[in-house]
Amino acid sequence: MSPLPSTRRFLFLQGPHGPFFGQLAALLRKSGASVWRVGFNRGDQAFWPDGASFIPSHAAPADWPAQIGGLFADHGITDLVLYGDTRPVHAVAILAARRRGITVHVFEEGYLRPYWVTYERGGANGHSRLMQMDLPSIQAALEGAASDQPEAPATWGDLRQHMFWGAVYHGLVLMGRRRFPAFRPHRALSAAQEFRLYLQRLALLPLHRWGRMIATFRIRKGGFPYHLALLQLEHDASFRDHSPFAKMTDFVALVIDGFAQGAPRHHHLVFKAHPLEDGRLPLAGEIARLARKAGLADRVHFVRGGKLAALLDPARSAVTINSTAGQQVLWRGLPLKIFGTAIYDKAGLVSDQSLPDFFADPDHPDSRAYRDFRRFLLETSQVTGGFYATNSRQALLRRVVDRLLAKDDPYDALVTQKAAGGQQLQLVRTPQAVALEFSGRLR
Repeated sequence: MSPLPSTRRFLFLQGPHGPFFGQLAALLRKSGASVWRVGFNRGDQAFWPDGASFIPSHAAPADWPAQIGGLFADHGITDLVLYGDTRPVHAVAILAARRRGITVHVFEEGYLRPYWVTYERGGANGHSRLMQMDLPSIQAALEGAASDQPEAPATWGDLRQHMFWGAVYHGLVLMGRRRFPAFRPHRALSAAQEFRLYLQRLALLPLHRWGRMIATFRIRKGGFPYHLALLQLEHDASFRDHSPFAKMTDFVALVIDGFAQGAPRHHHLVFKAHPLEDGRLPLAGEIARLARKAGLADRVHFVRGGKLAALLDPARSAVTINSTAGQQVLWRGLPLKIFGTAIYDKAGLVSDQSLPDFFADPDHPDSRAYRDFRRFLLETSQVTGGFYATNSRQALLRRVVDRLLAKDDPYDALVTQKAAGGQQLQLVRTPQAVALEFSGRLR
C-alpha cells in the first residue's frame, strides 16, 4: 500500500457543505500531491481557501462534458474527488473519468451513522460495489479478521452543524449569483428557497424538539404495539435516483394501505420524518388525510425528525425506502421491509413479504449475518468521523487521507479473488475496526 504522492493529481468537484474539502486538499498537498477544485457557485469558492487552485466553471450543462474533459487533459488528472455520484455534473464527470482511467473517489453520508462517513471508489449507494456482493462472499472475506463490533449510539452527531453549514452555503450561493450566472442547483428549489428553509429549520429547532418529545412520549406510553415507517428526504439522491417512487406521499399511501389490509386491529403505525426534513413537504397533513381516508385516524401517528433509538427500541418492525436508518433496525434484530435500492438489501436481512403479510406477521432478519455485514462495512467503506462538526471532521481527516492515497480501494484492500471466475474471496489484510477508539471517547 505505497502511495505515489509525486504523481498524484487530484481534481475536486462539489463537496459537503462546510470546510471539509478544503482541509482535505491541504493535507493531500502536504503529501506531495497536486490539487485543483472546480467550483460552480460562490459557496464552492468560499469554502476553498486556496484561490490559485480554484477553477470557476461558468459552463452551461451542454458545455460541461467538453470542459471537464479538457480539465482532465490539461492538468493530467489522476484522481477525481466528489460528494455524491448522482448530481448531473458529477455523473458526467464520472463517465469521462472512467474513459480515461481516472480513479473516482466518492464521499457520502455514512452507511452507519452517526459515527462514520462513507468513502468508496467508483460509486456509492445504488452504484456501490456492495450491490454486487452477496452475504456468503462477505462472510468469507472476513474469515480470520479479528475486530470488535462497536455500537453506534444515538447520542452524537453533526445535525446542527449540518444545518448551519447548509444555511451558510446557500446564503453564499444566493449572494454570488451575478458571479456565477450559469449555476443551476441539482435540486428543484432555487438557492433562495433552500436558504430560507435552512434558516426556518434552525429557528424552529426548539419548537420542533418539544413537539417531538411530546409525540414520542405519547407513543411510548400508549401501551399499543406499533410499526415504524421511516421516511426519506424527497429531494435526496437516494430517493430520487434509487427508489421506485416519484413522491414521498406515494410511499406513505402504499404503507397505510398495506397496514390497513394486514396489521392486527390493535396495532398502530408511526411515521417518523427524516432528521433533516425542513418543511418543504406537508407531510403531517398528508399522513393525517390518508389515515382518515383509510379509517385509521386513531392508529396512525407522525413524529417530526429527531433521534431514532427512542422510537425504534420498542417497535415491532420497520418499513422504509432505502434509508441508512434501516441498518439501525437490523442491528436490533427487528423485521425490516424496504423499497428501492439499498446496500443492505441482502437475502436473509430484509423481508420479501408483501406489505399486508409483513404487517400481519413479519419475518425476522438473520442477526448473525447482519453483524457480519456490519463488520465488513467497518473494515472497508466506513471511516470514523463526520463532515460538519469540528471534532468529528478532524477525526475523519486523520483517517481518510491515507485511504485516498492508497493503491487499492477499500474492498480490494481487504479481499482479493483467489482465482478468476468469481470463486471464494480470501483475506489479504485486516485493518482495525476504525470506530472503536473514537466511539469510546465520545460516550
